[in-house]
Amino acid sequence: MQRHLSTRSSPIINRDHLLSLSSHSSLLASYTVSPPVKPFPSPLTQSRLIALLRRLPDPSVSYQTFLYSLHYVPNFTPSFPVYLTLIHILASSRSYHLVPPVLSLLRRSGLDCKEIVFVSLIRSYGLASRPVDSLRMFLSIPSYKCRPTVRAFNVLLMSLIRNRKLRFAAKLFQISKSKFGIVPNVSTCNILLKALCGIRDLEAALNVLDEMPTMGIAPNLISYTTIISCHCTRGDMSAAHEWFDEIIKQGFVPDPTFYTVLILGYCNNGYLDQAIKIMDEMELNDVEPNEITYSVVIESCCKERKPGEALNLLDEMLDSNYIPNKSLCCKVIDVLCENGKVEEACEMWKRVLMKNVMHDDAISSTLIYWLCKKGAVFKARKLFDGFEVGFRPSLFTYNTLMTSLCENGELHEAARLWDNMIERNCKPNVVTYNVFINGFCKVGKAKEALCLFEEMVEKGFKVSKVTFRVLVNGLFELGNEEIIRVIKCAKLGGNNLLDTEFWEIFVRKFVSVNMNWRENLQTVIEN
Repeated sequence: MQRHLSTRSSPIINRDHLLSLSSHSSLLASYTVSPPVKPFPSPLTQSRLIALLRRLPDPSVSYQTFLYSLHYVPNFTPSFPVYLTLIHILASSRSYHLVPPVLSLLRRSGLDCKEIVFVSLIRSYGLASRPVDSLRMFLSIPSYKCRPTVRAFNVLLMSLIRNRKLRFAAKLFQISKSKFGIVPNVSTCNILLKALCGIRDLEAALNVLDEMPTMGIAPNLISYTTIISCHCTRGDMSAAHEWFDEIIKQGFVPDPTFYTVLILGYCNNGYLDQAIKIMDEMELNDVEPNEITYSVVIESCCKERKPGEALNLLDEMLDSNYIPNKSLCCKVIDVLCENGKVEEACEMWKRVLMKNVMHDDAISSTLIYWLCKKGAVFKARKLFDGFEVGFRPSLFTYNTLMTSLCENGELHEAARLWDNMIERNCKPNVVTYNVFINGFCKVGKAKEALCLFEEMVEKGFKVSKVTFRVLVNGLFELGNEEIIRVIKCAKLGGNNLLDTEFWEIFVRKFVSVNMNWRENLQTVIEN
């Protein structure tokens, strides 16, 4: 008699059924365990299980599915590729609490374990800032009847270096052969060089470089690039260039990274002209600068306030089909605009957009800000309208443009922009209200400003004293009713708006020059 395990909080127990069973195994056999996912593959194969595990969105469900296949699918035993797939899923989702039970099952399975599963976990722990777990994983490899190789050791060293365990990585290298029986290769030595250079121990790094041939390992271009980078970090550009020339004399064919390391060194140490010379030398030797090369030199041009050179290099970068990142674009735009080349900055950004780059609000806002600062308000509005398709302006962009429009008395255009902002579900903030209150008062429309002031207070915005003074000065020309309204609002607006300075203005402009000042004052006091 087959029964389904009940998921109810109070399962119905058949006493006679239980008494008829002679063992635990017969008890389990009398029930059917439902699979954690439906439909479940039938018949189940190794490839079908792997595909199912990869398809499931929740790693815990993948784990439960694996357990179901292991314990409840007749005549089926998960293979090593299934274990490997599950461990990769758990590691990539950072579900590390489920890894030990899976490894325990793998150890008991009797399957032939391959090193790749441990390499994957060592790398994952390193990326998750868990270097101790990386080390534990490496040390546990022999318990799975698997011999660690230089591949796993190299990944362990990289994990340690990524987490700044540089000295420990160097010590592990020293005992790699005696303790683990691992003979280092050129990648191991390069990792060690990176660690030693990371702790600024150039002397030790040079010793390793000298000892590599005695270990039967020939240094490669990466080895020398690491040494040059260390010299650059120390600011010793003379030594870096000597190494650079010597390596080329030895017959090595330099790649873009090799040149870029030296270029970066010159840029970081304030030798932009020398960096550009190296870049020219690259082209003479038929080595194309890569994205990093361009970015390094362009950023240095921006720091040195050389907008023309930055723009030319950015054009070259685009011609080479490299897309500058947003940070670099912002820096170039800033240096161009600071030097009055706002139109060139706009054209540059339009050219970047033609490379199917998405609109970036920060960059577009920067351009609009600089156009407004230059006084080219209508160009800024035209640019804004040109960006409208696919462009979601930020509140800062709206405020920047509306401020310039209000300052130029273009309240009608500013109001249209306000409406556009509301339609896009971009809500005004205290800056927006201040801009319009000041703008209305400036053109003698204090009543409209008062309406905004009341709306502002009602929404709980904190009113600045400067804006309040502007509003008060504009309202004194309109009479008692408006003054009483603004005083009532000021009581609710906080920020101690009705201070001594306000009452001085009130007495000077409203009481002393008004024939009915007693009545007016009494009205204000009563309200």
